Amino acid sequence: MVYLKWLVRIVIFVLLLGFAVKNLEPVTLNYFLGYQWQEPLVVILLAFTLLGVIVGLLASMSTLFRQRREIQALRRELRRLDKSASEAQAVSPIADTATAGHVDVV
Repeated sequence: MVYLKWLVRIVIFVLLLGFAVKNLEPVTLNYFLGYQWQEPLVVILLAFTLLGVIVGLLASMSTLFRQRREIQALRRELRRLDKSASEAQAVSPIADTATAGHVDVV
């Protein structure tokens, strides 16, 4: 399984390297107000891919932090319930009254 994973990584790397080598021609990206950015196509694609990854991670951070707060609150509640259950059991142990006077004779 490890060899298959590395084989897939190598194939993807070779394909991306071939794409990068074939797309070295400079392209011009025109912005508003006459601004321009001239770089090879691979650099522009890589920059916008990284920008998309960063935006996606930032968008998911709010969900991640909300879930962490919820997990912490649930852990606090669980500790509180465990503590109250252990205190209740220590104060009044429940005796089994149904079988207290019964002895099995064989």
